[in-house]
Amino acid sequence: MTLQGKTFLITGIADEHSLAMYTAREIVKNGGKVVCTGLGVSKHHKNLSEKAQAFLNTNYEDFKASVKKELGDSLTAILDVTIDDNIASFAQELADKNIKLDGFLHAIAMDKTIRKKEVKPLIEVTLQEFCDTMDVSAYSLISVTRHLLEKGVLQNGASICSLSYIAAAKVTFHPYRNMSIAKAALERITVELADELGRKYDIRCNALRFSPFMGSKAGNATLRPEDVQTSNRMSPLGNARPEDLAFEIVHLFRPECRITGEIRHVDGGYHIHG
Repeated sequence: MTLQGKTFLITGIADEHSLAMYTAREIVKNGGKVVCTGLGVSKHHKNLSEKAQAFLNTNYEDFKASVKKELGDSLTAILDVTIDDNIASFAQELADKNIKLDGFLHAIAMDKTIRKKEVKPLIEVTLQEFCDTMDVSAYSLISVTRHLLEKGVLQNGASICSLSYIAAAKVTFHPYRNMSIAKAALERITVELADELGRKYDIRCNALRFSPFMGSKAGNATLRPEDVQTSNRMSPLGNARPEDLAFEIVHLFRPECRITGEIRHVDGGYHIHG
């Protein structure tokens, strides 16, 4: 078992079809344990409307049910990366339970400028929309890492992986605009952390770009079937499967792996086209 005795934090699970869930299942198959986080109402949320509270409660119940179904009794917790106190208390909760993490998957992103598969032109994006997307989709990699290190939860020699997309580097035929900039920032943060954390803690940090995928809630919110069909035709090997992504992340999570600062492509070769 490649990951026997290892524990990993998996963020960004919405349901059993989430890319993060594929990774969590593969970790468990390889003998590892997972801690899974999802959106919900925490003690740190203030002045929520009834609608927002109902949405978050439903979201968290769906998340917990999916984890229970797919991963058994794996630990679950609420994590809203827009609230620093929530991240801190989550890290403290892990420390109190003497849970030591050998790595984590950052699979969190949010962009309110994409609605009903329509992308707002970048020139129309407000400062608040830009900063909100950057906060959740990029900066949260820094804040989550910091709190886990401060609480002594993230171990020396750990491995951090984050999910990105080819639009971080190229304008695609289905442009994301605002999110593309956040993904570019996420990738640069990954490289900078690879240097900082590698030298100080022997921690590895890598990002992965995956094929267009409609199986997840995020994919269904942004992509059309013809987008996935087009990328499948463009890719020499066809679109990669979610399982392919999970295999690569597990490979990068292996304790003996000496890979860091990489932007990996798991996309059937989609990235080689201009």
